[in-house]
Amino acid sequence: MNSEWNIRACADQCMRCQRKFADKENLMSRLCFAPEGYLREDFCGGCWPERATPTAAAEVSAWAAVWHAPAPKAPEPLKKETAESLLRELMETDDPAKRNVIFILAVMLERRRILVEKEVQTPEGSGTKIRVYEHKQTGESFVVPDPQLRLSEIEHVQREVMELLGIAAPSS
Repeated sequence: MNSEWNIRACADQCMRCQRKFADKENLMSRLCFAPEGYLREDFCGGCWPERATPTAAAEVSAWAAVWHAPAPKAPEPLKKETAESLLRELMETDDPAKRNVIFILAVMLERRRILVEKEVQTPEGSGTKIRVYEHKQTGESFVVPDPQLRLSEIEHVQREVMELLGIAAPSS
């Protein structure tokens, strides 16, 4: 007999009464053999004694379990759309005072694999690097001058970016 072991995780509700399990609720589980392979069935304490189902005769194993509610998904510390929309907005204004912020936002989006650096240009005589990024999903190009920030300047620019994004700065 060649059968696959594709046993699913605990269900979030009782198979018999369809009531959702509460966090840390004790329940009973069983493994039955069905024509399509092994089948897991989970029951609340009240329904376990009356668990007769078409697969009950093929019960292979039974055990007590505790249902744990999934942890709520933690909010992303930085919403991708927010950083991207801020980058687009600042690039449209072409404010020279925001070039450092634009560069940091582009690097942040590159690290999140939203933007991909395609080319670095150094126009003759300018001494300035121009970084060309491509948006992975849309294919748009972003031409971002590299302000060649010093390490001592980065923290100030990061705080400015956090302020613009509405993120509380970490306390020192």
